[in-house]
Amino acid sequence: MKLIIAGSWLNEKGFFKAKVKNIKFLSSIEEIPENLSFSFVVLSYSLTSETLSVKVKDYKEKKIIFIEVEDFEKYLTENKKPVILEPCSVSLKDDEYLKAIEKVKNFIERGDVYQINLTNEFGFNLEGEPEDLFFNYFKAQPVPYAFFLHIDKFFIISGSMELFLEKKGKKITSKPIKGTGKNPEELIKSEKEKAENLMITDMVRNDIGKISIYGSVKVEELFKVEKFKTLYQMHSTVSGITEKNFKEIIKATFPPASVTGAPKKRAVEIIDELEPHARTYYCGAGGILFPNGDFKLSVLIRTTVGEGSKLRYYAGCGIVWDSIPEKELKEMHLKTKAFLISSLHRNTVSL
Repeated sequence: MKLIIAGSWLNEKGFFKAKVKNIKFLSSIEEIPENLSFSFVVLSYSLTSETLSVKVKDYKEKKIIFIEVEDFEKYLTENKKPVILEPCSVSLKDDEYLKAIEKVKNFIERGDVYQINLTNEFGFNLEGEPEDLFFNYFKAQPVPYAFFLHIDKFFIISGSMELFLEKKGKKITSKPIKGTGKNPEELIKSEKEKAENLMITDMVRNDIGKISIYGSVKVEELFKVEKFKTLYQMHSTVSGITEKNFKEIIKATFPPASVTGAPKKRAVEIIDELEPHARTYYCGAGGILFPNGDFKLSVLIRTTVGEGSKLRYYAGCGIVWDSIPEKELKEMHLKTKAFLISSLHRNTVSL
């Protein structure tokens, strides 16, 4: 197996390869060891069934990949080769995605939810090595929480820029992303994007409050716009002071609010009804655990899950009452741009 992470996980530059001691596949949060070692963990979105008691689709994936790490060593990335991605399937064609958006708006009109994160799945055939795809993808859009995990024929490529949770000492921090655009001025002026961001920030504030000391939760940043290579993203920052351990924190906060909706439990039910695909590790979380109880987890957005030469890439957007379906469709496709330009193509994606 091979695990490669962007150096920013370790507050370093470049890339690092894990010296793996052991790997475990767990089926429940309860199976995570009480005394954490230096590890890298991947949590499937299907753990939602455990944390929210809502059945969601799964793909027979292992719920938790738990990798004990001896150390990380510098990894050279020269001589990476181009790869070819050949589109072969899509979960929701454009007209179907537009209809699903209208259904979400109907749920909002009825008062079931205020916001839903609606996603799509794109299937590809890969010609080339998954590792080369990972580095080409990172070159197309560098992000702080990139990683590549390869186990036998199975692999995960994450191009995430979103911090789910980071614990340093007793301080717990989350930076939910809501708001995507090509232009920073339009993004910050958009009342719709800010309203969506505010809703999710309030959800995260509530989640953080469940595991924090009373009165310690605060919003440190609101509506901050960050530039990435192919787009701009808006995030906010919420923090609190906690005395809870890793398992207690995950039980109270998973899945991430930004990839579900408000209120979370009903949003998850609607998502499972409208999305024909299983999210698997997409919209889950992944990151580093430290022996002292600290940890850093990303939200698994901009993420690919593959098996051999077959892979699935996912993208989505947040739907609120005043969402314009055609604009949401464009945003969803914008989020695939960095992935698509990281490879050569035999033909275009048929949506």
